Amino acid sequence: MYLKQHTLNEPITFEGVGLHTGASCRVTVRPAEENFGFRFCRIDLPGQPSIPALLDYVVDSQRSTTIGIDHARVQTIEHLLAALAGLQVDNALIEIEGPEVPILDGSARPFVEQIRAVGTVKQKSNREFYVIQEPIHYHDQEGNIDLAALQFDDYRLTVMIDYNSKQLGIQHATMVRLEDFEREIAPNRTFCFWHEIEELLKKGLIKGGNLDNSIVIVDREVPQGELDAVARSFGREVLGVAHEGILNNVELRFSNEPARHKLLDLIGDLTLLGTPLKTQIMAVRPGHTANIAFARKIHSEIKQRQLIKKYQKRPNSNVIFDVNAIHDILPHRYPFLLVDRIIEFSETSIEGIKNCTLNEPYFTGHFPQNPIMPGVLIIEAMAQVGGILLLNIIDNPKEYWVYLLGLEKVRFRRPVTPGDQIHFKLDLMNLKRGICKMSGRAYVDEQLVCEAEITASLVKKTS
Repeated sequence: MYLKQHTLNEPITFEGVGLHTGASCRVTVRPAEENFGFRFCRIDLPGQPSIPALLDYVVDSQRSTTIGIDHARVQTIEHLLAALAGLQVDNALIEIEGPEVPILDGSARPFVEQIRAVGTVKQKSNREFYVIQEPIHYHDQEGNIDLAALQFDDYRLTVMIDYNSKQLGIQHATMVRLEDFEREIAPNRTFCFWHEIEELLKKGLIKGGNLDNSIVIVDREVPQGELDAVARSFGREVLGVAHEGILNNVELRFSNEPARHKLLDLIGDLTLLGTPLKTQIMAVRPGHTANIAFARKIHSEIKQRQLIKKYQKRPNSNVIFDVNAIHDILPHRYPFLLVDRIIEFSETSIEGIKNCTLNEPYFTGHFPQNPIMPGVLIIEAMAQVGGILLLNIIDNPKEYWVYLLGLEKVRFRRPVTPGDQIHFKLDLMNLKRGICKMSGRAYVDEQLVCEAEITASLVKKTS
């Protein structure tokens, strides 16, 4: 794997039709400076909107991967991104005239051939990698889909597909190393089953599909009238079915070409992480929607690891953030910093600890003969734990104030007294336009002492 960033030596251009839209499209891939990444620019639209090829901009993943900003969209980006990633290109500006990257022959090979023709150039900056240190697993129960990222000091992918099809069977494909992409993975074309064609046509998809850019697997006996109707959709006079169940006797480039193409799609979709991976990926029945969900899970866990490393200076296996890290995250100070440590932290939930000692200032004045922690301070401590959860939403929390907007369903179940340790658990309920709603619970000795729904607002600090 390259250690330095690379870009194209000179621009390359492709023209063709989009698989799903059937629209004529022209794409020019241009060299870009270091740390630019990949950006699609719709030069045919007013203002020439630019869309970063990143997970945050994915707007659809049904049958292909689409990114967008406002009304600007670019569809079926996965084959081009796979070609760039497979040849270890890091930075490119992709100018496109049309709504969809041309399907060409249905594989990544035409893109790879042109990239090879112009060559790539090494840049000065080092590549940064997402290094998987602990297994990350994604499971879709409905689709019986599994994807896992394992620790590995290179980039290796294995895919298994099984669609209960006698014609296709169970297939496996592996890319042992990235250098094998060009020869083993790039040439493999997209495919679908005959029973999917009618549904796709009804949805207004595969308008640019034909037997030169896709493999159609016929998984049942098809009447000639049905063949003729689809032939007209493909602009053909006649269609036939090969004995192995491939429409019109299309010859496969590899015996497991469908599995290899799924691996190609997976590489393209994972490129939307924006950073190359060092990992071994194991995938069972992957598809674009699952690929994107899996990539988002990887991104979330990597981001959390980076956040923990940023704020937690002293390693501690039992603590995510100690009080010193919390000082760096929250603006509160004694006597109003009410969180002692964070012990669990994920994209949608957090757990924190507050130790209640006798020398807390509120105990000396709140029922001195029977000291209890004021309920309003329990809620404040809960909200402070929730404020740390927002680290997953904003890159630099020091640039924002977190303001409490509302409380709902507040209930106090039992008093909190000196010597108690409060264990807070909060779950993200909703996030929209800087407004966050969380469900919180507070426990002492595993007994519920308080619960509430908290709504907070992120407000950027002004100078």
